[in-house]
Amino acid sequence: MAIGLDLDYLKRSARGEFDLGWLRSTTSEWGVRAKPSKTGLTMRDISIGSYGEVPDHAPRRTMAPRGSDVDPDVPDLGYTINDKAEVWSDNVLDLYEEAVSRQWSATRDIPWSELPELDPDLEHAMCQLATVLSEVEMVAADFPAKWLWRINHDFVEVKMFLCTQVMDEARHTEVFRKRALANGGGLGRASAVVERFLQLILDAESYDEGSALMHLLGEGIVLSLFRAGEFISPSPVEKQIFRLCMQDEARHVAYGTMHLRYRLERDPSMAEDFHAYLDKGEEIIAMIFATPEIAEPTAILAAGGLEQAAELGTAAGEVMRHQIIGEYLKRCQHAGLDRRGRLHLPEVLIQGVPGAMAEAVA
Repeated sequence: MAIGLDLDYLKRSARGEFDLGWLRSTTSEWGVRAKPSKTGLTMRDISIGSYGEVPDHAPRRTMAPRGSDVDPDVPDLGYTINDKAEVWSDNVLDLYEEAVSRQWSATRDIPWSELPELDPDLEHAMCQLATVLSEVEMVAADFPAKWLWRINHDFVEVKMFLCTQVMDEARHTEVFRKRALANGGGLGRASAVVERFLQLILDAESYDEGSALMHLLGEGIVLSLFRAGEFISPSPVEKQIFRLCMQDEARHVAYGTMHLRYRLERDPSMAEDFHAYLDKGEEIIAMIFATPEIAEPTAILAAGGLEQAAELGTAAGEVMRHQIIGEYLKRCQHAGLDRRGRLHLPEVLIQGVPGAMAEAVA
């Protein structure tokens, strides 16, 4: 017999004898009415009354909608993230609305038919960069997917936003894989150094650690690469790819930055834990800056060719490194975690970056 099946009720209801306990004993807020804003009925519009009260600690571990009347016999679903501060950010409702309203298609919204024939050096460089990006973007889908089922349903807005991130990153992997195969160049080389950083994110022992490594550090660096990529793109097709990916990546970084801020405001003692997470991540990132599969394609694209890149030396790379590290320091500071003077990056990488030098690793 099915669990909880009330055969007597089936007979009674067949005679029109309804129970109606769900109606008569309800404690829900009758009369609380969500009103649509100018853009429609948003998640913030329905965050009203008790329905908008997100508990600091979830009282139970079920999928019952927050604010509903919960049967006392509901099963425990075993959620392990039950404290709001572990995952929350004050911008998550707005980021979710932006995410669902700005979805785009890697099939239809990129003018693939306008992709021009490129100099072989530029094509190889573009395909190598696309290979790396198709590789690193999927970890930003795998990480949320790993933790989604552990997050209590009382924090459903965070879960919904992370679902949009999974879709965003799948699309990024799709678009860069398509770019590598669309113009005759094909996929390039996957680097062991890059894979080790991805492993560091997936092996994180807590959501805090993984989010710091991915949202703040990893995706922040990728966002800077997207900005640079739009500038150095060899054709309007790549510019459109980077532009669309950039708007998605900015949401993920905004969530991670504000999540860290929310976390530290409620428990400042965790700052040293986050510093330790980023110490590990920066050591791998330092190696990535010196990885030919990343440094050389971007230099060739920035210079407009292999010969020009050789003549310009490392000038373009230095500009990009300074931008990436400078933006990373600003994100950390905005989140309430001051990394100035304690970066775990070689001095050669951070010379000239304001605030980066004090205790740099030699």
